[in-house]
Amino acid sequence: MLQGMLSRAPATDAAAAAAMKAKRATASPGEEEEGDGRSARGKRQQLLALGPATALASAAAEEEGPETRGLRLLSLLLRCAEAVAMDQLTEARELLPEIAELASPFGSPPERVAAYFGDALCARVLSSYLGAYSPLALRPLAAAQSRRVAVAFQAYNALSPLVKFSHFTANQAILQALDGEDCLHVIDLDIMQGLQWPGLFHILASRPRKPRSLRVTGLGASLDVLEATGRRLADFAASLGLPFEFHPIEGEIGHVADAAALLGSRQQQHQQRDDEATVVHWMHHCLYDVTGSDVGTVRLLRNLRPKLITIVEQDLGHSGDFLGRFVEALHYYSALFDALGDGAGAAEESAERHAVERQLLGAEIRNIVAVGGPKRTGEVRVERWGDELRRAGFRPVSLAGSPAMQARLLLGMYPWKGYTLVEEDACLKLGWKDLSLLTASAWEPADDAAASAPTTTS
Repeated sequence: MLQGMLSRAPATDAAAAAAMKAKRATASPGEEEEGDGRSARGKRQQLLALGPATALASAAAEEEGPETRGLRLLSLLLRCAEAVAMDQLTEARELLPEIAELASPFGSPPERVAAYFGDALCARVLSSYLGAYSPLALRPLAAAQSRRVAVAFQAYNALSPLVKFSHFTANQAILQALDGEDCLHVIDLDIMQGLQWPGLFHILASRPRKPRSLRVTGLGASLDVLEATGRRLADFAASLGLPFEFHPIEGEIGHVADAAALLGSRQQQHQQRDDEATVVHWMHHCLYDVTGSDVGTVRLLRNLRPKLITIVEQDLGHSGDFLGRFVEALHYYSALFDALGDGAGAAEESAERHAVERQLLGAEIRNIVAVGGPKRTGEVRVERWGDELRRAGFRPVSLAGSPAMQARLLLGMYPWKGYTLVEEDACLKLGWKDLSLLTASAWEPADDAAASAPTTTS
């Protein structure tokens, strides 16, 4: 239903996306968080005139029928965000009860997304009153919360192709890069429960020539969670007859002082094999800050020079002023909630969907709106990692071959329609009804004499 509302907007999604990209490109790194209060209303009108939210705000008073509730909710959210941007906290606070009255985390997609954006705006208003804008830190989760997040990720993996797309596409690119190698080292910058790697292990074990050594270095917020992940991966590798070693690193990749720390115990014992092939994987999200320092992360990747880097990024910007980020995030997560609403119909699936939205998507929304997101830490952050990796000496590896084929096969496994797959600039973009949600890309070190054209995986 929500995508139907968006489709009635006079401006196209493409125009809205172009406006957002232009806005992010012109925003200066030191731009004030709230912007000029006197111009915030004008900024809102400009953004809404260019984006699909125009119809939602203007049609709320005219629309009749079952969609009126969703239209009214989105209009209230935009008014509240505008008030926050203008530092009119009393007006914003007065709108919150009406949002809470109409929204529900168990209702339609517009009602569900409004419930989480309303909660995030409430937290933002409170932090504005207190004058506290603490950056989101990478901190260990409580054991119970960590288990809930793990269960939610497993449910997300079952309900939506987004997680599988990230895993399948990256794994296929990694397999291509490691073809013919028998000493393998995978560095996962945010391994979590390690759901991605059993699939890679299974394919490696099915090859006529199994690897002589297989190591995984996993970074994360909690050493306990990392060690549990390592034990699960070790058990699975043993069941396949694969030699396996796991090296946990607690903390953020940007704060690792030396690339040697990522090479694990063999490097420390001066036994590192010269022929070991290293790949780095990173799946972006907004649950917490993974890098700590983007500058430090780029420096480490440049020094490490792995054979391949695979990155899966959310097509969601974090720069610019509050109101611009809010409108873009509202559009982005509305599409995600709409997609989950299409895919989860049975009672059991609805409970799983609620866990995904509460533990994952709702937490991301709160981080973006209430504290500005994991990228609002005060230091210069990378907005487009592809551009930064090029400057660091890497070139793109096209995913148009086998990775694209695997992604299309994956989408064909799901019974509902609406997901789209686009090949663009050597990357793969997974979207919902023409709104891009995730971009997968792969990068390899560029030789001094290398051409600028991307290499292609077969």
